[in-house]
Amino acid sequence: MAEPLKYTVIFERTETGYSAYIPDLPGCGATGRTEDEVRTNIQTALETHLRSMREDGDPIPEPISTAAVVEVAA
Repeated sequence: MAEPLKYTVIFERTETGYSAYIPDLPGCGATGRTEDEVRTNIQTALETHLRSMREDGDPIPEPISTAAVVEVAA
C-alpha cells in the first residue's frame, strides 16, 4: 500500500468564518463558518480535487510546501 500524501493546508480567519487552501494544489480551497467546518470542507475538497485530477489523467503533484509559525516582538 502506498504512503498517504500529506499536503500542507493554510487556514485563515475571515470576516465571515474561515477559509483554507492547499498551496501545492492551485484551485483547491474551502470555506466554513467554523474552524471544524472548514477542516471538514478542505478534506472533502482535497479528496475531490485529487479524484478529478486522476480521472482527467493529470499528474498528482508531490506535496512540497511546509508552514511554520514565526514569533516577533509586538
